[in-house]
Amino acid sequence: MNIQRIVAYAYKEWREIARDRLFFSLAFIVPPMLMVLFGVGLSLDVEHIPFVVLDQDKTQESRDYAARFSSGVFFNLEGELTDPKQLDELMARGKVRAALIIPNGFGRKLAANQPAEVQTVIDGTFPSRALTTKGYIDAINAQASLDRIGQLISHTTGMTEDAARKRLSPVKLSVRYLYNEAVESLWSLGPKLLMVILMVAPPFLTALGVVREKETGAIFNLYASNLTRGEYLLGKLAPYVGISFLNSWVLWLIALWGFGVPFRGSMLFFSLASVIYVLCTTGIGLLVSIVTRSQVSAMIVTAIITIVPAVLYSGVLIPVPSLGPTGQVIAHLLPAMYYTDIAVGCFLKGNGLKELWQECLVLALYSFTLFTLGYRFMTKRPKQ
Repeated sequence: MNIQRIVAYAYKEWREIARDRLFFSLAFIVPPMLMVLFGVGLSLDVEHIPFVVLDQDKTQESRDYAARFSSGVFFNLEGELTDPKQLDELMARGKVRAALIIPNGFGRKLAANQPAEVQTVIDGTFPSRALTTKGYIDAINAQASLDRIGQLISHTTGMTEDAARKRLSPVKLSVRYLYNEAVESLWSLGPKLLMVILMVAPPFLTALGVVREKETGAIFNLYASNLTRGEYLLGKLAPYVGISFLNSWVLWLIALWGFGVPFRGSMLFFSLASVIYVLCTTGIGLLVSIVTRSQVSAMIVTAIITIVPAVLYSGVLIPVPSLGPTGQVIAHLLPAMYYTDIAVGCFLKGNGLKELWQECLVLALYSFTLFTLGYRFMTKRPKQ
């Protein structure tokens, strides 16, 4: 294997990338742009839910109860309705996601120390957000009920309302959040977005770079040259691996400085793991380039085999243990899940080689397998 030929071919490939505006943009502009767009536009926080109130009681008690829902960050009061038909229209148009209906007699029943019923209507189009909204409503209603009972006990016994509420809630729950103390979805999404973008961009670059030579006929120069398969693969893929590794640093900086995600792990270990992951995803692009002959088909195949696993089977949106049995098997057969664990572990948990060596080993075996297959099926003889 001739090192000079490898370096010369790698330099030639780099010049092709730098000369082609589309490739240059795909290599250096698109990954950071995707990181920013996804980070700004994608949020799993369920806050500022638009809701309306239909107060049919019109009493001080009903107004006080409704005011509890607009005092925090969870709900945004969009207005008060006077006709139930307005609610159907607003819900159908997606203008509101929840509604509070207070029937007649609410204040009268509370004054008589009787149970008073209210109704909430929640848009179930997004089930997970609907369940979270229901949890918020249950918590606010429970606090309102506790305050009301505390007032009744205070009036009856002369005990202060705070003391009465403590009597009603003898067990005080204290919650502490680990790793993501602010419970910010962006802290969780930031490291995972590195996985998604590094799963998509390197295969696209590699697949298009090789297939482009097939379309333009430049591949025949390889067939006629004295380059070996190994020299060709090393020289061809080295620039893409280097560019993708550089992008991993850029994305790391965006997550750290742009999104405010804390990094608590070892930068050396994270860099090493990123190199292994980039080799893995570059190997995916190599295999795609072998089985496709046009850039359009290469883009379609690459999109299918990278975007779907990166989003559905990696833990970005749905935790892997929450997937079905088949989904969990698929997740463990793909590299995305393992780098997700590495990225989240390095950023939020401060994990290193001791905790994540198995994930690195799987990615290394995956990379070795992909490049072995690529070397095996790459030929210097043109296919007829």
